[in-house]
Amino acid sequence: MKEKGYTRLYWKIVATTLCFSLVPLLVVGFSIYRQFSISFKAKIMESLTTLTENRCGAIDLFLDERIAQLNTLVFTNSMEQLTDEEYLTRVFTLMQMRSKSFVDIGIIDRDGDHVAYVGPYRLKGVNYKNEEWFNETMLRGIYVSDVFTGYRMFPHFVIAIMRREGDRSWILRATIDTEIFEAMVKAAQVGKKGDAFLVNKDNVLQTTPRFGGELLSRITYPHFPRFSGTRVGEMQLSGDYALFGMGWLRNKDWLLIIKEDPLENLSPLLQTRLMAIGLVLGGVLIIVVGTFLVTGAVVRQLISTDREKAVLDASLVQSSKMAALGKLAAGIAHEVNNPLAVIKEKVGWMRDLLVEEDISASENYREFDDAIRKIDYHVDRARKVTHRLLGFARRLEPVQEQVDLNRLMDETIEFLRNEAHYRNIEIQTDYCPDPPDVVSDSAQIQQVFLNILNNAIDAIGKAGVIHIKTMFNPKDREMAVAITDNGPGIPNDMLSKIFDPFYTTKEVGKGTGLGLSISYSIIDKLGGRILVASEEGKGTTFTIYLPVNSRPKPQIL
Repeated sequence: MKEKGYTRLYWKIVATTLCFSLVPLLVVGFSIYRQFSISFKAKIMESLTTLTENRCGAIDLFLDERIAQLNTLVFTNSMEQLTDEEYLTRVFTLMQMRSKSFVDIGIIDRDGDHVAYVGPYRLKGVNYKNEEWFNETMLRGIYVSDVFTGYRMFPHFVIAIMRREGDRSWILRATIDTEIFEAMVKAAQVGKKGDAFLVNKDNVLQTTPRFGGELLSRITYPHFPRFSGTRVGEMQLSGDYALFGMGWLRNKDWLLIIKEDPLENLSPLLQTRLMAIGLVLGGVLIIVVGTFLVTGAVVRQLISTDREKAVLDASLVQSSKMAALGKLAAGIAHEVNNPLAVIKEKVGWMRDLLVEEDISASENYREFDDAIRKIDYHVDRARKVTHRLLGFARRLEPVQEQVDLNRLMDETIEFLRNEAHYRNIEIQTDYCPDPPDVVSDSAQIQQVFLNILNNAIDAIGKAGVIHIKTMFNPKDREMAVAITDNGPGIPNDMLSKIFDPFYTTKEVGKGTGLGLSISYSIIDKLGGRILVASEEGKGTTFTIYLPVNSRPKPQIL
């Protein structure tokens, strides 16, 4: 396997392990935190709902009691009694003994004149005919006003009740103590940043908020139409992101708004989140470190195994070369070199005869001389072939040389020409014109060619065609050699195994199963690749790709 292959395998193992380890951890951690978050937030919202409901109820009860108290006073006394300021003072004193909720009390006739008054201000004789609260009271009978400044120039609100006595109408008016009322509202303020206040239907503050805004100022909150019950949720209002609880009062168009700081209320949740994140990160760290350590050990063991395999492959390559060519080389050396030596000797003797005998004047002298020179040339050529075979059989260190694949293929075909001719197998060539040389080891490439061609001849058996085509891909800067036979083809279930050591499709005793395995190993080490395509009944094609600037992989010894 190439170095990049080990790196890819390393990261694939790491990614797969981390994926199957971290995903469940993160899912479980997130699920637990989410469930806790939902439950905790639900608890907070429930608490805020309860607080809002209770506070709205308390304010409504306060107003109900004040209205009932004033109703009792109005309908148990006549106007003549209550316009007696001594009597009115006694009554007000009794009211204050029960509850100090009132600041003053007064009687206003149907014309709006303040005819009797008990309290700290000088309001007797003041006419309220043009005041909103006076007209609303005359229209409705009972009226709780919004907060206003009025004649006393101080924010306050009043409760007014009208009574009809025959053809006469009059109003009992009482001012509520704003400090007591605001204290009742502010009792809903929770925490250091919590707030509670009342606004009317126009978003005008009826009580003073704890943070920002002044009494009787308009806040920039959205307009909330009147609704029943209470509403709670997380909202961003006027730039503040907070928890809000809201509810409309029953006796008055006032909206109670309770605001709480989420960081204060959710601090236990945030602490739990930090703890969960810490635990998850700790688990992630342990898993990541363990994954890298284990993966590194596995890949190192794989590299060691591959190195041992490379040593074995090198031995198998040499064994295969010796097994395939040993007999051939020895036979050629013995059977061919001896006749060549005799022919060489006889050619020398014939050349000597041409010199010694005076036949230069013969009209066939030139033909004799040319025939002797050609015989001598081809004897030398045959001897070179035998020497090449012997060198091919010897164990040689990988070399880098300029290799012309067309020429190398022609030389390889010459080795098998007689065998192919004997079996009536035609070898066709379709070479790329002017191909670039490949920088590689010609002897090892020739062995691959020889193995594949031998397999093609064995696959065809008799009477067939082997087509050899060379191609150059300028984009990828590589040469391709395609060797196609019209033999029976290879079944699909065997294609994935043909490069395995000792796997063969030949009959028992006719193949070692090492040829293609060795060929695959050689091409891989030379920086190329070998592919196979086959269709049963039509033949097989082996395609060898070699980079033009090939650099063989270093031998692992």
